[in-house]
Amino acid sequence: MLVCSLERRIAALLALALLAVGVAAAPPAEREVIAGLNTPRLIYGHPYELAGRRVVFTNWHYIQPGDLDWRNAEGKSVYVVGDEGLFGAQHVGINAPQGIRIQAQKPQVMGPIGLPGRTILQDGGKYKGWTSTDYFESADGVHWEKKSPLAFEGPNEDGVFHVFIDPSGPPEERFKSVWVGHITRAEFDVFRQQRPDGWEPRALLLLGEKDEVTCLRGSVSPDGISWKTLPEPLVAEYCDTYNTCYYDAALRKYVIYTRYWSLGPRTDKLPPDIRGCWTGVGRRAIGRTESSDFRQFPPSQMILEPTPDMLPSEVLYTNCRTTIPGAPDQHLMFPAIWNGSVDDTTRIGLASSHDGIVWHWVPGGDLLRTQPFGQWNGGCIWVNPELIELPDGTWALPYVGHNVPHKYPRGQRQGGEGYAVWPKGRLAAVKAEGHGEFTMIPLLPPGRTLKVNALTQRTGWVKVGVQGIDGRALADCTPIIGDQHWTAISWKGGTDLGVNDGQPVTLKIELYQAELYGLQFD
Repeated sequence: MLVCSLERRIAALLALALLAVGVAAAPPAEREVIAGLNTPRLIYGHPYELAGRRVVFTNWHYIQPGDLDWRNAEGKSVYVVGDEGLFGAQHVGINAPQGIRIQAQKPQVMGPIGLPGRTILQDGGKYKGWTSTDYFESADGVHWEKKSPLAFEGPNEDGVFHVFIDPSGPPEERFKSVWVGHITRAEFDVFRQQRPDGWEPRALLLLGEKDEVTCLRGSVSPDGISWKTLPEPLVAEYCDTYNTCYYDAALRKYVIYTRYWSLGPRTDKLPPDIRGCWTGVGRRAIGRTESSDFRQFPPSQMILEPTPDMLPSEVLYTNCRTTIPGAPDQHLMFPAIWNGSVDDTTRIGLASSHDGIVWHWVPGGDLLRTQPFGQWNGGCIWVNPELIELPDGTWALPYVGHNVPHKYPRGQRQGGEGYAVWPKGRLAAVKAEGHGEFTMIPLLPPGRTLKVNALTQRTGWVKVGVQGIDGRALADCTPIIGDQHWTAISWKGGTDLGVNDGQPVTLKIELYQAELYGLQFD
């Protein structure tokens, strides 16, 4: 009976696998590189086209590094090829950025308040949220109404976790979710026969103790309420945390960020020990995998690990990947940094990326720390996607706190939910203590008016010029002074950028005793 049952189960799994049809993103169109040579690959260089209407400076991606020239006494360029003496040529900086630095801004904590704990996102004029069992909506992001219990078709171990909206999928799969699941040894044998490159050895961690192989599962939904679990795992790897996913419009691929471990390869001169060779010594890190088909992913690769300037006891526990509100091509992470072996507390950092692949820590130190013991968030803290914009312009990131440390006995654990908030959307700034200046990469402006989010001292200011456009030079700009939240730049009374439709703009920005938090085209 057991053999027949197993055979029928394997046969059923094979049938499901053969019936499952992946929904792959459309292949990228070919573009001309030079006359007669086309490629579907991305072509890098300016001008940039924004996916939204905003630029927020969390890295140097939109700021030119500048160029240079060496000129002789007659002002002629002798760059590299000249024959002047040691002091015969003068250095000339071209579009050189000076006097500026980037600095993350620390948020405030709003809470505890009742929030949907799994995912919160914005969809048009609505805020939508999920717990493991229910779907919620809100008009302001703070007051929530339960709309419906969730319905699941197919295996589902713990509801939904990270939910995202897929702009490329069919209507019946507009909402997607990724979550950690498990399959049996028999199911895994079928899976690895069909996808020999779709698994990683650490997925077998529990197989010696239970009949379980860890995997990442996917679910799809037309409305965020009725969910269908995809029949096969997306990938078989050990990623026991809040994994995040999104559709990358530039790459035309789905991208998942996972739990990873920073480890070297194990020697092959000793017998395998998948249970004991990595769990206690590996530093938790962040992995990434991408695919044009949401139903099949390769095992992830590490893209961010604890850095040498962190404590040797600290690890990257969760990734909390999200984007700037109104700028879906500007990527952020708010990793929870866990200090397990010293005090079992967490702190929240900030990393940014211009492509979702290469990541850098944003200067400015910790954004949030575990609060003093005894408070509702005095044991450990976490943040979850997505970063949203509230009606008053505040940016808010779902925040979770507990009264006891992460691995403390949980019988009496309590906590709450709330937001980490940046009033007026001031998450990071280009800052000038005195005089600063920089030139931006040429952009195709998605609007004819430019607004700035800035704060200056009483004696400070911000000015913007449009290179090559008469009447739009720095000298023509009315200085921005004081606390200005998305205030339009004007030149001699006019706010139009002065360029033709489809014409790139290169912005020259000067600031004095000021912090510039972002630009917005309207």
